[in-house]
Amino acid sequence: MSIRFPRWIAIAAAVLAVVIGARYAWKVTHAPKAAERYETAAADRGNIVQIVIASGTLNPVVLVNVGTQVSGTISKLYADFNDHVKAGQVLAKLDPALLKAQLLQSQANLASAQANLTLAESNANRSRLLFQQQMVSQANLDQTAQALAAAQAQVELARAQVNRDRTNLNYATIRSPVSGVVVARNVDVGQTVAASFQTPTLFTIAQDLRRMQIDTSVAEADIGGVRKGQTVNFSVDAFPDREFQGKVFQVRLNPTIQQNVVTYDVVVSVDNRERLLMPGMTANVHIITAQRKNVLRIPNSILRYRPAVAQAPTPAEDSPTADSSEGKTVYLLRNNQVTPVRIQTGITDNKFTEVVGGDLKPGDRLIVEDREAKKPASSGQFHFRAL
Repeated sequence: MSIRFPRWIAIAAAVLAVVIGARYAWKVTHAPKAAERYETAAADRGNIVQIVIASGTLNPVVLVNVGTQVSGTISKLYADFNDHVKAGQVLAKLDPALLKAQLLQSQANLASAQANLTLAESNANRSRLLFQQQMVSQANLDQTAQALAAAQAQVELARAQVNRDRTNLNYATIRSPVSGVVVARNVDVGQTVAASFQTPTLFTIAQDLRRMQIDTSVAEADIGGVRKGQTVNFSVDAFPDREFQGKVFQVRLNPTIQQNVVTYDVVVSVDNRERLLMPGMTANVHIITAQRKNVLRIPNSILRYRPAVAQAPTPAEDSPTADSSEGKTVYLLRNNQVTPVRIQTGITDNKFTEVVGGDLKPGDRLIVEDREAKKPASSGQFHFRAL
């Protein structure tokens, strides 16, 4: 006994078969070629410069703060901002009236002590003669000897006080300890400075502005590649179209920790013979940690590409697709076929990565992006409703 299906079922089956056939034919005729589907970039030869980016402040190599050891009122100023001074040159003077009075008092005390010493010497000599004649006791002789020693000590004490007060009077004249340029003046005439608890800073002198340094902060993730003697390129906002050069002079071991971020101070020496750079300028620093010339390189975007699991080609047994310490896998478009290639990489910058090993040569096209993967899932599909 044969089973008969309703006519509408047969019609629906025929329509479904036509739709499926039409969709398959459309996919075959409209499937993009590999060269059109994938965005590629070529491997080439060129230079790679690996840098560490940081920022810092320009400072003189030697910056001297000139203060005062005595208190007083500024009576005269002999130097101002940007003045060139020599070592020993007078910069300012304090009012010496009180210091002179103190010196005179100390000199008077010294004269009194010397008079007492003369008297003590006479008494000692007299007691010694009388003791020889057995007219005074040993105790009396010892007392006069003790009085002589005390008088001598008082003279030495008074003389030391005179020397101290004379030195303080000399300190009332502020002199430059080094030759250089005055970059800061912190006092004016008539201002009182007190040196009782902390030495006040009157002037700041840069010893030689032809030699400067940049104090930069480098993150702990980058400090491993920084070494003394490396070339440094930097720019300042005052001269945006010009690039200056320096050398890494010192990598200081003392870390700075702020909000759990660890940085290290890297000192860069700078030749400032043109006197264009000024103290306090902000420097945008590029430390060249490594560089290669005329090497095989690929754009960094190639290393970020990974095909979909269903579309990924099966690599050779000795070329696993998973990245490891032995190398990385890139995808080569050769004869319209996607081929995984294992490579070993070297240094990298912001654009390119050096290729030090693997089956690549200049001109090879490597996949950067799959254009089809970016299209919506519904693109190119037919939609129908059951009749």
